[in-house]
Amino acid sequence: MPYEERKSDPQPPRRANNLTLEGRRKLTVSGVEEVESFDENEISMRTGEGDLIVRGEGLRVDRLNVEGGDVNILGSISELRYAERAPEKGFWARLWR
Repeated sequence: MPYEERKSDPQPPRRANNLTLEGRRKLTVSGVEEVESFDENEISMRTGEGDLIVRGEGLRVDRLNVEGGDVNILGSISELRYAERAPEKGFWARLWR
């Protein structure tokens, strides 16, 4: 069997990640893979570009489109920060933390 046929399945393509901030009151994010946590002061989500953390006051998720990867956030937005994800650890490494 040729080498090309033995390759494992490639990773799914990453969604394009775009941010649109309107007057520090409305944020539209595309390319969201998962909203990991949220409260009125911080929303954390995973994107193809890394983890995105949105901080502010009175934050709320106005619209979430899971299939399309789009999120609208309303509130007083004071900080947008990307954090690189740590590489996935194996089962034993997670077990012995």
